[in-house]
Amino acid sequence: MRTLIILAHPTLDKSVINHAWLKALAASDLEVTVHRLYDAYPNGGPLDVDAEQALVRAHDSIVWQFPFYWFSTPPLLKQWQDEVLTHDFAYGHAEGQRQLAGKRIAMAISAGIKQEDYLDSGRYRYSLDELLRPLEVTIRYIDAQAVKPWVFYGAEHDIDLPQLEENAQGYVNYLRQLTQAA
Repeated sequence: MRTLIILAHPTLDKSVINHAWLKALAASDLEVTVHRLYDAYPNGGPLDVDAEQALVRAHDSIVWQFPFYWFSTPPLLKQWQDEVLTHDFAYGHAEGQRQLAGKRIAMAISAGIKQEDYLDSGRYRYSLDELLRPLEVTIRYIDAQAVKPWVFYGAEHDIDLPQLEENAQGYVNYLRQLTQAA
């Protein structure tokens, strides 16, 4: 099964977490397509919607990989969702209008905030699952299957390298399971 990673990180060259994930992925035997949105559209667009939709069609599973910015996605990923997941492609009632129906969509998120800050009693009082609800609803709206996200918490703090390596290997295993389940 083919998996597409839509990597949306505006400052990927500075990302310790995403580099670790990509390094672990490159060292694995997994065959996935990594589509770097900010490399493809360094000025933010316009997006080549036909090419983006063809890329989505060619894969069985999709992963939105991004840093959690202001409790949401980076702007280019939101733009991608707005422009690519359109009526007559991702949703609609006529035949052929639900091109993502049945596909598994996952998220790989690097969160700057520590996990305990996402508790009811934590600093922000909402869990990451609660904050991701709009994305989950989007996935369900287009009849795709939402997969529990892979997360690295605490990216803004001192990163424990063994923990990072373990998380990166876990990410590869997460993708392996996603690929096998597709």
